[in-house]
Amino acid sequence: MTPAIVWFRNDLRLRDHPALQAALKAGLAPLPVYIHAPHEEGDWAPGAASNAWRHRALVALDADLRRRGSRLHVFAGDSLATLQAVAAATGATAVFWHRRHEPAVEERDSRIRRTLHRQGLRAEAHNGHLLFEPWQLATRNGDPFRVFTPFWKAALAAWNPPRVQPAPTALPTFGAVPGEVPLDALGLPPRRGWDARFWDPRFLDRWTPGEQGAVAALGRFTQERVHGYDKGRDVPARSLTSRLSPHLHFGEIAPWRVIDALVGNTAPEQRAAYVRELGWREFAHHVLHHFPHTTDTNFNRRFDDFEWAEPAPATLDAWQQGRTGVPIVDAGMRELWATGWMHNRVRMVVASYLTKHLRIHWRDGARWFWDTLVDADLANNTLGWQWVAGTGVDAAPYFRVFNPVLQARRFDPDGTYIAHWVPELRGLPAAARHAPWEAGAADEAARSGYPRRPLVGMAEGRRDALAALSRMKA
Repeated sequence: MTPAIVWFRNDLRLRDHPALQAALKAGLAPLPVYIHAPHEEGDWAPGAASNAWRHRALVALDADLRRRGSRLHVFAGDSLATLQAVAAATGATAVFWHRRHEPAVEERDSRIRRTLHRQGLRAEAHNGHLLFEPWQLATRNGDPFRVFTPFWKAALAAWNPPRVQPAPTALPTFGAVPGEVPLDALGLPPRRGWDARFWDPRFLDRWTPGEQGAVAALGRFTQERVHGYDKGRDVPARSLTSRLSPHLHFGEIAPWRVIDALVGNTAPEQRAAYVRELGWREFAHHVLHHFPHTTDTNFNRRFDDFEWAEPAPATLDAWQQGRTGVPIVDAGMRELWATGWMHNRVRMVVASYLTKHLRIHWRDGARWFWDTLVDADLANNTLGWQWVAGTGVDAAPYFRVFNPVLQARRFDPDGTYIAHWVPELRGLPAAARHAPWEAGAADEAARSGYPRRPLVGMAEGRRDALAALSRMKA
């Protein structure tokens, strides 16, 4: 059989893999290739937590391939040059891959496809990541959507998810290809091992990268967590979220397989609530494709004149380290550091505190999340930060300032989540954990090593944020 390169990127699975299936349907022998080329991803090369996950996901993919008679061929360097060299060395006549929609990657992939075509190679990009490609949905005027609700209505009207497809039972074997490198040579895992807790089996919230880990996470969600999801997903002390986000980002599971698993054994209202969250993921990629500048600049250009505070290193460090003196914020930031993930409700709270109370630019928060989240996804990260900051599409207005104390009292009423991640406050009564300084417990918290007062108080931060907004409008 004639070889065909299947170029793996953020699609580290064998089930529901349109590029792999296309090679097989064409009667070609799939040659699995991974090329490490972070220098081609512009200003948003993968962060440290993403690299730690990617290493383990690639190990898992290679093991899955070997069980079928194949293996993953790993390279490092320029993608186009590598694909050309591999094709020349193996006699491959085609290259198949899945589209990505990050601006720098889209531009690179278009250039690669044109060049391969000119050289007589079959070069095909498929959709292996989304329910809808960004150009498939448009307003009645043919414009991209800027508001989620009409976008989602259009998506539901055009609903036609692909059918799930099993993984191939067997794949052809290839010998060594010139230029291959060992996976360990990529240097993806951190040298100091700060990610050890991410994977430690002693913790219930540990991660298992790879397709098998994704399938297991989906099983736990559909069997245990989805029941009561519509209300329980906002409670950070309860394990009712799917925790599928890193598996979806790295393409270890297809979104249509997730939906397929929910059909038939999930109450309609719970299923609809979760699928709507997948809809936000779709919307994020739609927005990023049509407005690629939003990774670094405000969608609402009026905020170019907003008076962001100069991010004093000590203040930004305190936020990053979970030392702001606001318990729910600190709990979230410590959960992020310990696990590479943060509950979605808490993500909004910590982002609001940074951009509203501290008035630090959303880009500083987005960069920190990018480096520390195992599910760091450029589309979702950009949309989320601009939404909270009030600068993006369909954004929460800037004047809507989350009060983190009220958020904690509403969604962590017993302070269980706070006590878990901020052990200095475990000895306080539950009602005092949300705001020790308001409950007369500041001294007791300080004796345990916790800040006596917040960096910026709730009323003070709201007042200054709204004053800055007024000056911008003027």
